[in-house]
Amino acid sequence: MNPTEPPSGPPNPDAHEDITLMLRVKTGDMEAFELLVEKHQHRVVGTVGRMLGGDADAEDIGQMVFLRVWKSASRYEPRAKFTTWLMTITRNLVFNEMRRRQRARFVPMEGSEAEDAPRPQFEDTGAAQPGEELLKAEMQGAIDAAIASLPENQRTAVVLRRFENMPYEDIARVLRTSVPAVKSMLFRARTELKEKLKQYLE
Repeated sequence: MNPTEPPSGPPNPDAHEDITLMLRVKTGDMEAFELLVEKHQHRVVGTVGRMLGGDADAEDIGQMVFLRVWKSASRYEPRAKFTTWLMTITRNLVFNEMRRRQRARFVPMEGSEAEDAPRPQFEDTGAAQPGEELLKAEMQGAIDAAIASLPENQRTAVVLRRFENMPYEDIARVLRTSVPAVKSMLFRARTELKEKLKQYLE
């Protein structure tokens, strides 16, 4: 098991269609926008959830991502894949949310529970799971927590590489860095994840 390497497969054949739709969105075409949302919302929400460690607010932040896409449409230029631009917006909003939560931990609202109280990773169904299913759930929770504990850029690189099968070049554009820097981030992240998950990898 390698938590940072994506499954093999061909590149996304819909890249040209995405750009065509986004250029229509740029002219105010709501139908094209709805098609893009329908096509990519699962990817965005999944990426947000993984970057925040399986967070319950992933859908809300995903909606914020697409709202930002709509508001930024007039400035869109197809210099790269639409998904690269989309993931750049996703990454920025997730980082903003992470920083907001860090500040909130130090300035709790008086008389109310902190918004950033830890949330359970799994729902309590009231019934014991079979041993194999319980182990899978425990392992997935450990993977989510290990990825969420990585530094921001390493976490983004891992999520985009492992779960979105994004090429190094596109990840470098999202993170505004070089391909060698991305590979270095992934190497450091792989080393740290192996250490955190060694009990499951043995």
